[in-house]
Amino acid sequence: MACCTVAETPAELHDLTKRLNPQDKSLINCRAADVNQLMPLKYSWAWEHYLNGCANHWMPTEVAMGRDIELWKSNKLTDAERHVIMRNLGFFSTAESLVGNNIVLAIFKHLTNPEARQYLLRQGFEEAIHTHTFHYIVESLSLDQREVFNMYHEVNSIHDKDVFEIALTEDLMKPEFTTETFEGKQKFLENLVGFYVIMEGIFFYSGFVMILSFHRQNKMTGIGEQFQYIMRDETVHLNFGIDLINTLKEENPEIWTKGFQDTLVAKIREAVELEITYAEDCLPQGILGLNASLFRDYVQHIADRRLERIGLPVQYGSRNPFPWMSETIDLGKEKNFFETRVTEYQTSGALSWE
Repeated sequence: MACCTVAETPAELHDLTKRLNPQDKSLINCRAADVNQLMPLKYSWAWEHYLNGCANHWMPTEVAMGRDIELWKSNKLTDAERHVIMRNLGFFSTAESLVGNNIVLAIFKHLTNPEARQYLLRQGFEEAIHTHTFHYIVESLSLDQREVFNMYHEVNSIHDKDVFEIALTEDLMKPEFTTETFEGKQKFLENLVGFYVIMEGIFFYSGFVMILSFHRQNKMTGIGEQFQYIMRDETVHLNFGIDLINTLKEENPEIWTKGFQDTLVAKIREAVELEITYAEDCLPQGILGLNASLFRDYVQHIADRRLERIGLPVQYGSRNPFPWMSETIDLGKEKNFFETRVTEYQTSGALSWE
């Protein structure tokens, strides 16, 4: 069901009384405004996230992979280190596609605000760049493409995380789904929490720690640099998603019931256990100063931070065993850890990280 309509006749096109009042805009179920008319803005935060995404633009093929290829072909990496790298390539290669598909097939058609849609178009492109990144890495290292891109079918710890997310997309793709009902609004918000808070805000971060731990020790620096760029993109995705979730809550306060909050907390707690299982699968033995027990603390710590930002109670009170990750997220500096290339890729303005 269309929520916003475009003027269809010449008389309507020249009717100045139909000029847009930004207060007529809403994120979902908008009937009073034109979904194609971007300006004037109502949600300046959506436009700011779009500009931040544009300022981050990068391409994986601009990152040199020569040192990674040499190291991968040598005997200087242990089997345990190779296992960690392969598992993370296997998870991320499909996860980025799942996020992109959810944007295109589920979220976009139900958001009736043009500035929010503008950001989603940028995010969708970035998800394509991230998928391109894993193809570039696999091709550079001469890995078996079928092994990497099919891990979500073959590795239980990856499969279970992906199935958790796929169900959320399928709910919104059902022909009878609409955001006009109380239940539909809650299901839509659950999808946003599932993808922005859980997938991009929790499921990705163990992998970021693992791969950037190689980078910190001057190993696989090409992959590490690309993961830095991906993490910077994901931070903007997360910030947009949290603003989107919190604004939907404000515009539809009736759906933010105690029962619904409990459902979301239970979803996040389930996701935390899935992510801990994934970390244990990646790290059956310790490498690079990492072990699976550290990731229980880390995943619980970041889950608490995500819960706080969408107005839900913290659950764990765990410490952060990787304080260096906060510095790594802030990439507004001249060069990366080992000066492999300039990483200050912004074209305008400094980004603000939360």
